[in-house]
Amino acid sequence: MNGMSRCAVTSLAFAAAAAAPAGAASQGPGPANAAGIEIWSSADSEKTSVVKLLARSLWEFDGPERFQGVDFERAWFAPQGQHARMQTRVYAEFADRLGEGWNWTARIGTNGETVLGSGSVHSRDWSKEIFVEREVVETPRGLDHGIYYTFAGADADLLSTERDTINVMAGLQKFTGTNDRIHLRATLVHVIDAGRGISVQLRSRYFHSTVPGEFDYYSPRDFVQVIPVVQMRRFSKSGWMYLVAGGYGAQRASASNWQPARLADLRIESPASSGKLHAFAQVQYANSSLVGSAGNYSYVLGRFGFTSRF
Repeated sequence: MNGMSRCAVTSLAFAAAAAAPAGAASQGPGPANAAGIEIWSSADSEKTSVVKLLARSLWEFDGPERFQGVDFERAWFAPQGQHARMQTRVYAEFADRLGEGWNWTARIGTNGETVLGSGSVHSRDWSKEIFVEREVVETPRGLDHGIYYTFAGADADLLSTERDTINVMAGLQKFTGTNDRIHLRATLVHVIDAGRGISVQLRSRYFHSTVPGEFDYYSPRDFVQVIPVVQMRRFSKSGWMYLVAGGYGAQRASASNWQPARLADLRIESPASSGKLHAFAQVQYANSSLVGSAGNYSYVLGRFGFTSRF
């Protein structure tokens, strides 16, 4: 489990998801073979670190909206300063269009113990989505005793105008054992300078755990976070997307006081209209994740990916 996935800071993904201008679609010369790599590295203030190296082979690639192939991943998890646990994973990966204005993606695989992966059906402008994902919990007990979560939910824009958007999400995260976690999220966006791609946002999230503290992952009964955010997202003449976002707010868990909540996001991504190349690089920071959350907690994630036709 990465600390900044949907179950940690979903609003960051929501803010960057619609990376392409409206109506963009792959315009390549047709499907072809492709290959790529992805590198993932994260670390937190509790000395938990994760490194993932992935090699991708696609027998069909027509841009980030349409592809078929397999991924081979080697992952090293070192929780709380302990020795690294290594996992080898294999995934089948697919994406395609679904009728007019919709897309779907699926990434289904295994680490040799259980099914892992994710799937999504979403409108092309990301105003509506249904999703599911399954991953390991990156704690000592999670890695040594096979504690996993399955998270499923949906999000939708309740309001979408040229300058204002209101998006809500509801989901259920079921952990190995008896704990179920109910998630509610809301993101309000107001564009203050469309030409420069500048917006102000209010990102809020809440979760409730039915069995708090069941294992060694961060699990208060109730958790709430509210963060005002300023974001700038620009596109170059060739279609590359550049995003920078930062926010400062407050968060509170059961049996604790209000504490600062912080986030930052830097991202660059290749044109969504390209049928030949998909590349991205990203650095994220937050002070909450699945394994920790506090005013003095910190989590940093960096990732890079490159897929190209040949």
